[in-house]
Amino acid sequence: MTRRAAAGFGRLLPLLLIAAAVIIVAGAALLAACGSNGGSSGSSTTSGGATEPAATTASGSAEPSASPSTPAAATTTLRLYFLRDGMLGVAERQVPHTTMPATAALTALLAGPQGGEPEAGLSTAIPAGTRLLGLSIHDGTATVDLSREFGTGDGATMAQRVAEVVYTLTRYSTVHAVQFLLNGQTADSLGGIAIGEPQQRADYRDLEPNIFVESPGVGADLSSPFTLSGTARVFEGSFQARLTDSSGRRIVEVVVQASRGAPGRGAFAKEVAFSTSAQSGELIVFDQSMEDGSRQDEVKIPVSFAVD
Repeated sequence: MTRRAAAGFGRLLPLLLIAAAVIIVAGAALLAACGSNGGSSGSSTTSGGATEPAATTASGSAEPSASPSTPAAATTTLRLYFLRDGMLGVAERQVPHTTMPATAALTALLAGPQGGEPEAGLSTAIPAGTRLLGLSIHDGTATVDLSREFGTGDGATMAQRVAEVVYTLTRYSTVHAVQFLLNGQTADSLGGIAIGEPQQRADYRDLEPNIFVESPGVGADLSSPFTLSGTARVFEGSFQARLTDSSGRRIVEVVVQASRGAPGRGAFAKEVAFSTSAQSGELIVFDQSMEDGSRQDEVKIPVSFAVD
């Protein structure tokens, strides 16, 4: 190499080193950017490395992503078993998310029907002032401690008030029976109703109406499709379900088939799709007389419709 070429190369070397450094830094930044996006798949990862599922709605479907400034509020659905014309009837409420839904449901039940529930025909046999003193669940049995007010009043309604509690708690898959305490003490009976042993739904089936809709309940917010479920004791196990808007106009009507016909009681679960621009309406269930075609065992359940 000539002396002149060597001198030129010496002047060029610093520029080459600077360019190389720029390329290295840019490459590192690009790799970091790719790494930060490569894990995005609708789920997040905890600090311990476990993958969490994407957030879901009460119905189990994936929620749309919300902007950081307006996060979607998590809710819990409570189904409360009150009375309608002396028989069991269900109210459905959305409450802020809770990790203790059975406690929340029983507390709400003791407070009685609220809002539009009384207008929908729901009432309660549980005496006013009854308080929840404790609730624990072990091996399928819920032990519920209620204040003394629960055992006061008209003895003719004892079976109904016990049934309200039993059905509300046994709605949860972890509860199959309910043991009652009054002020911390086991009560052998209430108004002639033996409650010394854990109580089950089977003990109170005669309080289920002929068409017993457990879901949706009064006040439900329906989206399409929804599942109509419960039990029925009707001729050949078949009955009608009609969804109307607030003006009484029919939205959809379906035939529902229970697993058994009268005199037995069968379970039913029917997926119902619908389309409406209305904000509210009614779910009406009924069976028809074989003699004159008139409606029998009719139950009207006020509902609202979810806005997409």
